[in-house]
Amino acid sequence: MSTSRRGSRNRSNNGLLRGVGTLLVLVVLLGGNGVSLLGEEASSSSLKRRDSTRLYSQRRDPVVAVYEKVKGAVVNIHSERTVVPAGEDPFRLHVQPQRVNGMGTGIVLDPRGYILTNFHVVDDVQTLRVRLCDGSGYSARIFAVDKEADLAIIKIDPQKPLPLLVWGTSADLMVGEAVIAIGNAYGYEHSITDGRVSYKGRDVTLNKEMGYRGLIQTSAPINPGNSGGPLLNLLGEVVGVNVAIRAGAQNIGFALPVDQVIGRTAEMLARRRAWRHGWVVRDVAEREELDSPVRRKVVIEAIEAGSSAAQSVAKVGDVVEKIGDVTVFTSMDLERALLDLGGTAAVSVKLRRGNEAVEAVLPLGPARVVPAGSAELVWRKLGLRLIAVGADAVSRANPQLRGGMLISEVAPQSAAAIAGLQRGDILVGLHTWEILNHDNIAFVLQHKDFAAFLPLKYYVIREGRLREGWLPLNP
Repeated sequence: MSTSRRGSRNRSNNGLLRGVGTLLVLVVLLGGNGVSLLGEEASSSSLKRRDSTRLYSQRRDPVVAVYEKVKGAVVNIHSERTVVPAGEDPFRLHVQPQRVNGMGTGIVLDPRGYILTNFHVVDDVQTLRVRLCDGSGYSARIFAVDKEADLAIIKIDPQKPLPLLVWGTSADLMVGEAVIAIGNAYGYEHSITDGRVSYKGRDVTLNKEMGYRGLIQTSAPINPGNSGGPLLNLLGEVVGVNVAIRAGAQNIGFALPVDQVIGRTAEMLARRRAWRHGWVVRDVAEREELDSPVRRKVVIEAIEAGSSAAQSVAKVGDVVEKIGDVTVFTSMDLERALLDLGGTAAVSVKLRRGNEAVEAVLPLGPARVVPAGSAELVWRKLGLRLIAVGADAVSRANPQLRGGMLISEVAPQSAAAIAGLQRGDILVGLHTWEILNHDNIAFVLQHKDFAAFLPLKYYVIREGRLREGWLPLNP
């Protein structure tokens, strides 16, 4: 009974409200006080909308904006490897290998499906699958690896071009600065966390065989599966690649500095070609102000003597702005622009020379053949990989120099590493002899009076200045 009465009262009230509603509509149509009543309602509604907009702008903070901006260029990696159960003899019959699932994260390097991740994410795996932000999945294959740097490039064949991230710089990263991590944490795809830069230049040893130098330490939670994913600043720029966590700790994670990653990734791409372009380039990152977007550029620092690039109009000091259809901001862009150009005789290039725009053609020729014996001797004795460069690369330090050998790789724990030689140095002299090629170095190392030269003095150009030191070698 009570329910029925409440229903009746509701019906009666509804009828009254309908009548009032009709009256208000009539007043509005005819003019009069009803207009001011609805005007007040509209004004109140407008205020509510403005308050709602303000609240939304407060909720949609920089972390949300960064995630929406970059999520399409971050991928989730799922892997599978086969292992023999602990304690079992892998050669014993009827041992059942176990399948172990792995996970990681990747950063899109190129719209064609080249993806950067950590080497340990893809090491010794049998299958690789990549899932994009839109949920689509692809089989992946390993394209290039750098075990020492713990970096790898994998390749998928997407149905449409993939978006790219903006590569920032770790040089001006501040301790205490807010950062964001995105990754496949514990298999939870596209997880986002934020925190602060806790320290810069942290050295971390994992075991006797593996260690990292100069890492970014962050309080942004990094979990298994985040490996290979981006560490970003609040401008949405990649400042690092997440690589490791401190087991048993909370909010202690580590990332490879992006300035280090860019150079090593460019080298991985370059090694996949059967020819060298002949340019020795330097990555430069600049900002007008602290909160301004980074401006990256690639400067030609030297031109390899006798290379195909020496035939072009490019000069030392030119800025490479475009190769073919690819705009060049980093050395990675330069190298990825030259992928898949097999059989092409040359590629168009746009350069910047001061305030002048220069259009050129870069011939695509085979790599110069270096005598295997001399190059191998230099690597074995000194731990150096070298590229011959011309006088234009060293003339600023000494106009009398005719060229030198640019150091492209230094073996860990080698004589060169112990002596402090670095990638990017230009070796111009050993003992009393000028160094222009591998054979010059081999002449010194195989000299009948070599024991009398020790410790062996070297001369290098570093940052435009001539420096000297001694190589710790045995007779």
